Amino acid sequence: MRIALGSDERTTLTDALVEDLRGRGHEVILVGPPGGDDLGWAAVGRRVGELVAEGGADTAVLCCWTGTGASIAANKVAGVRAALCTDAETARGARRWNDANVLVLSLRLVSPPVAAEMLDAWFATGPDPSEAAAIASLER
Repeated sequence: MRIALGSDERTTLTDALVEDLRGRGHEVILVGPPGGDDLGWAAVGRRVGELVAEGGADTAVLCCWTGTGASIAANKVAGVRAALCTDAETARGARRWNDANVLVLSLRLVSPPVAAEMLDAWFATGPDPSEAAAIASLER
């Protein structure tokens, strides 16, 4: 699977996410400082959203200090359903009930072990078919 990983900072968490995703066998597309680009949270969020919406990535993990700004930026892209999550159950619910396609994490709040738990939930959970009409109603 092709996974976009974007952040406005390169941190211990972003390095752990890259290692985890690659360890799962995914191709990782780096956006922002983790990939060597000097981009702020708005540009990173938008670029990650575009990669997912245009099919360049199957899903994405996106980070900024609080996670809020990056999730807002990504959600401005049509077809993106970015969910700011702080634990595995929230990530599982975002996939199940909202068919979220971008997992957003706070660099301030999330530790590498908690991020790994969220990735486990994210990849193990698919959308609930009974939510299809509600999800479709959100499309622009």
